[in-house]
Amino acid sequence: MRLSSRAATLLAVAAALPLALTACSTGSTDAAAPSAKQTKAKDPNAGLRTGTQLRKLLAPASAFPAGYTVEDDNTADSGTELLSTSARKTTKPDCVNLESTSWIQVTGYKNSSSFAQNDYVNAQKTEEIAQEIDEFPAAQAKDAMKQIAAVAAQCATFTDTDAHAKVQVAGKATAGLGDEAYTMTLTSGKWQNGTTLVAARSGSSVVTVLSTAGSDNGAASAKKLTTTLLAGLKK
Repeated sequence: MRLSSRAATLLAVAAALPLALTACSTGSTDAAAPSAKQTKAKDPNAGLRTGTQLRKLLAPASAFPAGYTVEDDNTADSGTELLSTSARKTTKPDCVNLESTSWIQVTGYKNSSSFAQNDYVNAQKTEEIAQEIDEFPAAQAKDAMKQIAAVAAQCATFTDTDAHAKVQVAGKATAGLGDEAYTMTLTSGKWQNGTTLVAARSGSSVVTVLSTAGSDNGAASAKKLTTTLLAGLKK
């Protein structure tokens, strides 16, 4: 799944960091090196949580409907290292990513500074509720939210990957959730139920939720889970 490849990419980058630092430390002293008195560049990741810390802030099993269980294959985090965020791709988003967990990647950011995510499914595996928390430098967190709103317009209609059905996307800003929030509803005449996606920012943290649970296109369960995650970030 795309989730697994994303986690592998981030962890591979983290593993390479010590080697890069070692390579830079060899050889003679550079006479042109900055003096100790020069001001250090501010670390854009200063104060951000690691993936290990975010994992503890994901909503527990008790926050999900009775009978739902976690999907181990869809559980991942970026570990103890904070990573440099990738430059955002400015090409048109791949709209089918709106069907997936980790749908935040429709923003064009391949990776954030850190993340943690998992998802729960019912016994019949016909309904799913997914959660993710990403940490970004503040400016990029705000830009990610801006891009999510833009994606709703760019992906107003697309064809899904399973039923090859035409999907309608309706998006709107949502008050009362974090510093800012945006909700998208995906529906299709060939689906039994639609999907609700909610993104909410709290400082440098961006919460993204996907739900197909219930008969309301997942709206109530998505909002409830988002509220739970935001409350945890404030503790």
